[in-house]
Amino acid sequence: MAALRALRPFAHREFRVLISALSISIFGSGMWAVAMVYEVIHLGGGPLELSLVATAASLGLVGFVLAGGIAADRLPQRLLIIAVEGANLAVIATITALAMLDVLELWHLAIGAFVLGVGQAFFFPAYSAILPRILPADDLLAANGLEGTVRPVLQQAAGPALAGILVAALSPAHAVAGVAVCHLLAFGIVNFLSRQTLGVDAVGTDGTPAKSSLFKDLAEGFSYTIRTPWLLWTLIWACLSVLLLIGPIEVLLPFVVQDQLGGDSRMFGFLLAIMGVGSAIAALATASLRLPRRYLTVMVLTWGLGSLPVAAIGFMNSFWMLGAAMLIFGVTEGIGTVIWGTLLQRRVPRHLLGRISSLDFFVSLALMPVSMALAGPLAEVVPIWLIFFVGGLACPIMAFVALFVARMLTDEIQNPLTSGASDAETADTQPDAV
Repeated sequence: MAALRALRPFAHREFRVLISALSISIFGSGMWAVAMVYEVIHLGGGPLELSLVATAASLGLVGFVLAGGIAADRLPQRLLIIAVEGANLAVIATITALAMLDVLELWHLAIGAFVLGVGQAFFFPAYSAILPRILPADDLLAANGLEGTVRPVLQQAAGPALAGILVAALSPAHAVAGVAVCHLLAFGIVNFLSRQTLGVDAVGTDGTPAKSSLFKDLAEGFSYTIRTPWLLWTLIWACLSVLLLIGPIEVLLPFVVQDQLGGDSRMFGFLLAIMGVGSAIAALATASLRLPRRYLTVMVLTWGLGSLPVAAIGFMNSFWMLGAAMLIFGVTEGIGTVIWGTLLQRRVPRHLLGRISSLDFFVSLALMPVSMALAGPLAEVVPIWLIFFVGGLACPIMAFVALFVARMLTDEIQNPLTSGASDAETADTQPDAV
């Protein structure tokens, strides 16, 4: 019965179209992550050149994600998704042609990466905002769980694996061509989304999309966040956790593997894979269950307590202990993320959903490079074990602070989501702030 619950979104044609296109697109993104690296190397580039291309993608993503949220609230979401996939296809097809003709240069890759980053900035808010239009509220948890399952499997495992095979057997250009095929298929599929799935919620008195300034749109999204305690304090917790945990895991964990376990890059990669698999399995399991009655408590405490094993990473000298810590971290991250995405879609007013989703995305993206930039220099002045210890303890403490300061225990009872038939319709008229 639980398995059937996880598959319920597939009963809806629009979701089948959307998840099919998304799966193929993120598979292509996983291939691109590897193909781009070896294309840079093929052009004679090193770490600096690779960093430039990666930075171009980050600039496109971070620089436009808030604009992407506004667009998702003001423009037809179906057309935004189609436009993004069309732009992805055009960029990758151009890079493929240049690579096959052996005239590709580094600046071509940098511009292409920038455009792909901009595309992500517009795709994610539009995808988040369109789901409540095509699915009943009770199926949103399952839909987010399915997305949380296929993303790590396809983008972090299968896509990179196939790209690596193509690079080794043929060339980086052939791997890029594989990415182009993925985006061609995804572009073709998203065009089957119904034209009735337009997705314009902000309308004026004459029934046409409401006119508003960029500043006013941004201010409206920030204002809603500030006066909605459960949303504000969850984002504050997310800022802290990204700052304290992502950098140490991405930058310092390889040195823990090397110094404490005597391992190499393969062991580090396997640990990340354990975390990704744990997240995927947890997302699928969450999709198979009902949304908890105490949904805010479960989400925040799952995230917070899941960070506790990180505090002990600096003291571990066994691969299995470290693997267990990463598995717990991945599982709790997967559970919390699925619930969080569902809450945004069920409790945030539809006309603000794109902006709030992009703000959530921006918070994570903006502090991720900061955390990675700080981790290395900090490890030069304090022991690595202390960095993991402080981060692993601070996040659970902050989770309890957020739970009580935002009065989440009261809020979730006053705003039950056990029966979501009318969530989407009433979100615009019932304030979330308590």
